[in-house]
Amino acid sequence: MSEALRVLIVEDSVDDTFFIVRELQRGGFQVKFERVETAADMQAALETQQWDLVISDYSMPQFGGVAALAIFQQAGLDIPFIVVSGAMGEGLAVEMLKAGAHYYVTKDWLSRLGEAVKQELRAAYERRIKRQTESATAYLASLVESSDDAIIGQTLDGTIVSWNTGAERLYQYHIDEVLGRSISLLTPEHRPQELPELMERIGKGEHVEGFETLRLRKDGTPVEVWLTLSPIKDAAGRVIGASSIARDITQRKREESEQLMLIQDLTAALARANKLERSVA
Repeated sequence: MSEALRVLIVEDSVDDTFFIVRELQRGGFQVKFERVETAADMQAALETQQWDLVISDYSMPQFGGVAALAIFQQAGLDIPFIVVSGAMGEGLAVEMLKAGAHYYVTKDWLSRLGEAVKQELRAAYERRIKRQTESATAYLASLVESSDDAIIGQTLDGTIVSWNTGAERLYQYHIDEVLGRSISLLTPEHRPQELPELMERIGKGEHVEGFETLRLRKDGTPVEVWLTLSPIKDAAGRVIGASSIARDITQRKREESEQLMLIQDLTAALARANKLERSVA
């Protein structure tokens, strides 16, 4: 059984409330509703309960649609606000829509209410999804931008289309210097086949997990990096580019080299000591 539609109905007429609920039920909704007819009651209902929909009469003796819409907007809710009224002409309806109402239905044509509610609930859902997507995209963008690693986006032919601050620090190029240029500017001349081979694998949809390689800074000095590449796909699943993440491992390689030299020195010293010991014996 589907969850009931929670509807706040701003209406002074019990009979009209019955007709509104009946039309919603005819539209296929299970309805859980509360009727309010004063500003204070509406304010309290919005503050203390969660709603999927607000339906408001336009004209009531002490309260009306304009005031109800203002209270609704102050609550900061992104749910449909639908005006249902028998005393509102076309001009007033347009004014309400311009003020922020999502739809209006006249009481002598309540049969439109069910479809109007479905339409506005769907629109509200799409707005929520859009906000969530934009929020997630902005969050990911901030992570990329603030990363210490060099994160670069490129097309399949190697054209650079994105370049984060980590890439600026590692390779010493400002973003304006590299956008639209080939990623090959970072590749040493003695490794001409590396980039084409990598892009061929990416074009097949492969993920190239981290491996050690050399790249060039702006001043031509080489830098040792740990590189990972992933395909970028469009909505249809076609590979249209690649993202690369590079981490400077110069310090790590230096430490490894120093450790290797130390081991070699110790091994040589131990061999000399053993040789001396045998000669004494």
